[in-house]
Amino acid sequence: MNEALRVILLVGLAAAFLTTGALALSWWMEADRRLRRAMLKSLGSAPEAEAISAHEGRAAALDFDGAQIVVLWNRGAHGLVYGFEEVEGGEIIVDGHVVARVRRGEQRKSLDIMVPDAELVTLRLMFLDSRNPEFELALWNAVAPGKTGSPSEALRLGRRWLSHIEALLKG
Repeated sequence: MNEALRVILLVGLAAAFLTTGALALSWWMEADRRLRRAMLKSLGSAPEAEAISAHEGRAAALDFDGAQIVVLWNRGAHGLVYGFEEVEGGEIIVDGHVVARVRRGEQRKSLDIMVPDAELVTLRLMFLDSRNPEFELALWNAVAPGKTGSPSEALRLGRRWLSHIEALLKG
């Protein structure tokens, strides 16, 4: 009887350790956390501005001290780091229509509309790179699983990004 109880307790303890380990691993490998770790590793410091689309596995971040921007995809497994001089511009796209734009050598097209019922709000970053000239990141997607925020918040984040890009293009 004692031996059977000991075996049952050992099996239960092993199951508890395995469950805890699996939960810790899934927490560690969560898309949002992976992207943040990859951003930190790519930039070498915490970013001043970031945009993350965990459901797409994409992210972008700005480091003003290092004068660089990083774009990540495939949950942070792939990415590129660009110097500010390689940034061509940025756009905010709402449901397939460009609603705001900042581009090197052009007048800024300001965001003058708010679309509270938008289905998709995208930030497009453009670079002086023939292989990867642009990078798109969904700031809001109405059909994304586990979505948080709102189209208005996404547009505010996009406007902040365009302001950062405009400042670095002028600097």
